[in-house]
Amino acid sequence: MSEHPLNSESCLDFVIELLEKRGVSMNDIAEIVMFLQSKYIPDITLDLCLDSVASVLKKREVQNALLTGIQLDILAEQKQLLPPLQAIIETDEPLYGIDEVLALAIVNLYGSIGFTNFGYVDKLKHGKLADLNDKRNGVHTFLDDLVGAVAAAASSRIAHRQKQQEECVES
Repeated sequence: MSEHPLNSESCLDFVIELLEKRGVSMNDIAEIVMFLQSKYIPDITLDLCLDSVASVLKKREVQNALLTGIQLDILAEQKQLLPPLQAIIETDEPLYGIDEVLALAIVNLYGSIGFTNFGYVDKLKHGKLADLNDKRNGVHTFLDDLVGAVAAAASSRIAHRQKQQEECVES
């Protein structure tokens, strides 16, 4: 029997713990969300961003993507992957793209705005993403894209809710 029973609550706890072991806190992700939304919602709070990140992380698809990507990064650090995959992931080969494809499973949860947000933070490497992208800090080929995707999805979630609130006020 597995040490972690297969349910969303225990998976969420494990994913958060795993993120922290890999150097990523909920605050790190929320700060990226805040960066993405502060132009559009000037009075946005870190608490709102944290709440949105938590909501995104509760989704099983997100948990599965994070578990898969982080495991591949760990295996690459341990030099446990088959060649040439070992070299591809270890060096974050520019033409690999599977790390982005896995991240897109997360951003897709909140529509096309998620894709736009993801592309933007993936290119900029804002906040914690810059640390994760630095090859001297370990193998984070998947993790940098997955963290960017969670932030993009959480940002998109806030944008959708903001629009709904505006529409309720108008009617």
